[in-house]
Amino acid sequence: MELRSGPRKDLNPAQILVLGFAAVILIGGLLLNLPIASVNGVSVGFVNAIFTATSAVCVTGLAVVDTGTHWTLFGKIVILLLIQVGGLGFMTMTTTLAFVMGKKISLKSRLIMQEAFNQSNFAGIVRLTQYVMIVTLTIEGIAALILMTRFVPLYGWKTGIFYGIFHSVSAFCNAGFDLVGDFRSLMPFVGDPIINFTIMSLIISGGLGFAVITEIVSFKRFRKFSLHAKVVISMTIALILSGFILILLFEYNNPDTLGPLSLPNKLIAALFQSVTPRTAGFNTLDMSKYSISAQLLTIILMFIGGSPGSTAGGIKTTTFGLIIAQVMSVILGKEDTEVYKKRIPIDLINKALALFSVAMFFVLMVTMILSLTETGHSFMELIFETTSALATVGLTLGITTSLTVPGKLLIAFTMFAGRLGPLTLITALARRQMKRSKIRYPEGKILVG
Repeated sequence: MELRSGPRKDLNPAQILVLGFAAVILIGGLLLNLPIASVNGVSVGFVNAIFTATSAVCVTGLAVVDTGTHWTLFGKIVILLLIQVGGLGFMTMTTTLAFVMGKKISLKSRLIMQEAFNQSNFAGIVRLTQYVMIVTLTIEGIAALILMTRFVPLYGWKTGIFYGIFHSVSAFCNAGFDLVGDFRSLMPFVGDPIINFTIMSLIISGGLGFAVITEIVSFKRFRKFSLHAKVVISMTIALILSGFILILLFEYNNPDTLGPLSLPNKLIAALFQSVTPRTAGFNTLDMSKYSISAQLLTIILMFIGGSPGSTAGGIKTTTFGLIIAQVMSVILGKEDTEVYKKRIPIDLINKALALFSVAMFFVLMVTMILSLTETGHSFMELIFETTSALATVGLTLGITTSLTVPGKLLIAFTMFAGRLGPLTLITALARRQMKRSKIRYPEGKILVG
């Protein structure tokens, strides 16, 4: 018996992914809209329920109601499951279930998984799916146990165990949902090294991509890593270190953020705030009290995001790395774009530039529309919220709860586009590349710069 991939055989893998995620969001929204999901026994409202479900499935973390205090245990479990399905992908969960039940995985299902994992071919894709599930559950399980050592003494056994599991899954999936309450995220634990370093480890490992994790756990030397892994690792380290140094510089004497903290806690907080914009959404400092420089830096880090094939969003570290390499090649007058002594094909450069341009255009257009519907907020607040939604980060300057209904729907659509848009864009560009035109026009010259 084969695993069915979708309702229609003429749907391509990208379309099936979009419809699949939309179906999961709709189911999650209907469940969260039930009165039993809210502590007060009153439905949260369909728009708010769909917004929350979208944020969970798209592993974003933006919330219109406080996750820790508004939802019942039922509602929190629904959100937890939506985060896990959204982080790993519904096809990963479906394929794993089919494999456990002994069902045959069809060719079309393998093609959809290839699309979901952003792989160049589907050879070994089922084995990769199994590996993803094992690695994910192992990392989340170990981290949950570590977090329980801090949460159980604070909240008791039942609550502490659930908090450990919930925050472990949320962090590894780069979702950013928390149960601390009152929209404080992890601010009460700003100086707690166990919670901070555990959450940061989960965010980084979840944002590297499963292909890169596979190479890292093989204990190979860095020079033997694939070019993709080298770019991902080097860009991740560079972005974290540069973000850490700049946040420490910008906020060191800010009385509302790093100012009152001791030097060790300043270092931990600055490092955490450099890691979390990589589409995680947790925060240990009040970002609405950030300086303009730190807010702008956070927008840049959110826009770049994590790495391909991971639970993170953004334009991805490899896209940003290829653009930097291309710019350097132009500046140095090189004919080819080179990375680690490898020549990068021009079609990859074109895809990176196209993805960057489309994402930037999307951010500007959504911000422009929000400026019409959300008149009570500043431009910085709106572009921060938009970038956070498109990059599926979840950080906010505190305006999510006050969004109008049109604003909530637009941000929900932006989260959905951010989770699936880059995949469909790359797929579309790849298909266009296969269609070779029989007509080639003569070259034309245009002045640039």
